[in-house]
Amino acid sequence: MPKLKLICGPCAIESRDTTFQIAEHVINVCSKLDIELIFKGSYKKANRTKLNSFTGIAPEKALEILKEVGEQFSVDTITDVHESPDPAMAAQYVTHLQIPAFLCRQTDLLIAAGKTNCTINIKKGQFLSPEAMQFPLEKIKSTGNHKVWLCERGTTFGYSDLIVDATSIKRMKSFNQPVIMDCTHATQKPNRSVGVTGGGPEMIGTLAYAAVATGADGLFIEAHPSPSEAMSDAQSMLEMNLLEPILNKVLRIREATL
Repeated sequence: MPKLKLICGPCAIESRDTTFQIAEHVINVCSKLDIELIFKGSYKKANRTKLNSFTGIAPEKALEILKEVGEQFSVDTITDVHESPDPAMAAQYVTHLQIPAFLCRQTDLLIAAGKTNCTINIKKGQFLSPEAMQFPLEKIKSTGNHKVWLCERGTTFGYSDLIVDATSIKRMKSFNQPVIMDCTHATQKPNRSVGVTGGGPEMIGTLAYAAVATGADGLFIEAHPSPSEAMSDAQSMLEMNLLEPILNKVLRIREATL
């Protein structure tokens, strides 16, 4: 049985100390449970609702922190890219690149990401069917890069809710690429009148259990030592000490269903 993949880390790189605290904890959990970790942190948040929302520390500083985590702990790393010049630059610091859901149709961005030869995690747009993900996949593959993961993160329902279709993972697996379930952002409640996205982190475990039972190859879970004090996505990140019990149950379900 292949190892379960886990993309995990903070929403955004806030500081070196916090990033390393999270990395050490998550790496220890994954080592204990024999899970393949890709440590995640956004060096820039380019898709915030409010003008004064936190968008990150200095980009190069954030990327240097990610690079240091990767080198010190010998772990793969991943970060979001938003514009076509970003992939070539970010690929100097991380091993994987992530295409945000809102941007999964941006041709120039996808082509630029594919050309780095990094593994590319494409989040399915909240507005796309699972079958429509063949087209972002084709754009990456057109560069000769076949190292692509497809990521489910829920579908828009009305203005302020997301739903997760239990059949989506199986439908995307028909493209013969690893499929990841974003258990964090699928709990979000976007477009609230206060201008800050809400969430339901108490549902992260539920989504993780359902995802592995329906064939997901990996999970995406953002974690933080004190989510309420986080500078980005404070209402949807998992308190990091809750990660291990969730993953323990995930592995039992996965063993029973594969």
